[in-house]
Amino acid sequence: MTSEIYQLERVLQVCLVPVLQAAVKVSPLIEKVSEHKDFKKLLRTRTNVLVLYTKSATSGDSKLKLLSDVAQVIKGQGTIAWVNCGDLEGRKLCKKVKVDPSSKSDGADLLHYKDGTFHTEYNRPATYKSMVAFLKDPTGAPLWEENPEAKDVVHVETEKDFRKLLKREERPILMMFFAPWCGVCKRMQPVFQQAATETKGTYVLAGMNVHPAEFDGLKQEYNVKGYPTFCYFEKGKFLHHYENYGGTAKDIADWMKNPQPPQPKAPEVQWSETDSPVFHLTDDSLDGFLEEHPSALVMFYAPWCGHCKKMKPEYDEAAEYLNKDKNSPGVLAAVDTTIHKAVGERFKISGFPTVKYFEKGEEKFTLPHLRSKDKIIEFLQNPQAPPPPEQSWEDKPSSVSHLGMEDFREALKKKKHALVMFYAPWCPHCKNAVPHFTTAADLFKEDRKIAYAAVDCTKGPNQELCKQEGVEGYPTFNYYNYGKFAEKYNGERGEAGFIGFMRSLRGRDQGKRKEEL
Repeated sequence: MTSEIYQLERVLQVCLVPVLQAAVKVSPLIEKVSEHKDFKKLLRTRTNVLVLYTKSATSGDSKLKLLSDVAQVIKGQGTIAWVNCGDLEGRKLCKKVKVDPSSKSDGADLLHYKDGTFHTEYNRPATYKSMVAFLKDPTGAPLWEENPEAKDVVHVETEKDFRKLLKREERPILMMFFAPWCGVCKRMQPVFQQAATETKGTYVLAGMNVHPAEFDGLKQEYNVKGYPTFCYFEKGKFLHHYENYGGTAKDIADWMKNPQPPQPKAPEVQWSETDSPVFHLTDDSLDGFLEEHPSALVMFYAPWCGHCKKMKPEYDEAAEYLNKDKNSPGVLAAVDTTIHKAVGERFKISGFPTVKYFEKGEEKFTLPHLRSKDKIIEFLQNPQAPPPPEQSWEDKPSSVSHLGMEDFREALKKKKHALVMFYAPWCPHCKNAVPHFTTAADLFKEDRKIAYAAVDCTKGPNQELCKQEGVEGYPTFNYYNYGKFAEKYNGERGEAGFIGFMRSLRGRDQGKRKEEL
């Protein structure tokens, strides 16, 4: 009997020592799971879970240490769990979920679960930065530095590292300031990394994600107004911008041999100075023109407006027919309201393009649906009032804050957590998201620290704001913390996604308060 007790004690010592050793390294934020019912509950109640399966208590030590650091940063946004397949309960669980970490060379397997089901095996680098990026956006593209073909690009993370690089590097440097979501950046990265390999040893090609608000000062210093921005340095001094965004790796390499400042761009020819058949009007000529032409369509536009540029060829083609035919049912005219501001103010032009129909000198209709040559001609042949406009989202009562260029910064500064939807009223995906976003806003309307806000990017002054905030398509969702951009929201666009995101942030706040207590 004594020998049996002694043997039992030895077994317990052998089993417990590794567990205690591992426990010393594991953050309390990592959830230890051993029973199947607890595992199922975890997946049911959490939407973003990374699970480390190990063949024993100690086989995942290096990963557990790393994951403990990762857990601190993604608290409230994701969950990290650990299953030890070497103990009795854990072995049963691993068998049920068909995971065998002993088949891996390091005795550990990392699997990700999204919205309650298996999503993917984690096969990105086992580094702090990569894991944090993955858990913040499990479906997003890998970091640039994870691409083996980008090994010759110097990847800079902090402003301190950037300053060190400028100070110590004797070779010329071409720095690419970029944002991870930027389409042009993604297209240029393969070219840039190929140029880095081809010029290795002679020049330094470096990349730095400067979209986070912490780099606002750096962006101002080097005039970074859009992405990507390329800056050329010699002996730590900035000399030129490189602006050949359609260039090849050879173009970059050739430019580095003889760097020159960008050539001044030829000014864009004003529409009114082309051979356009449209009648181009001014503050002074509008009234007289409308008196002479009893049936006229007038397009109020801004030269920089993308939708105006798209409409111009259609408008010109329609004018080719309407303005040159003696029996035409009406004529087409245009006014650049960035120059002729009195006209814009008089007709309350707030977005571009705005098309208005005038009959015998009097304004009759505003026609947002007229954009193509055929529709324009068809309308003038039989001018009819447009269908009544659908009530805009902004005009409907809700708890969503509708912001613009004039109040965006000030409003968000006061909110700890703000989810902002940048949208266009005509966009189908935006229309689908609106009711869900509105419901989420109504749910949190009593919480003064939270805001669900929206910006209509088609409104004139807001177009610049949307550009500044990195909006490349609709809808775009950005999360702000006291007015500072924190991250893009890439989650589900239904009520559950919008509500769950905000709940996770509030849960994180409560966790911090408990820690402080």
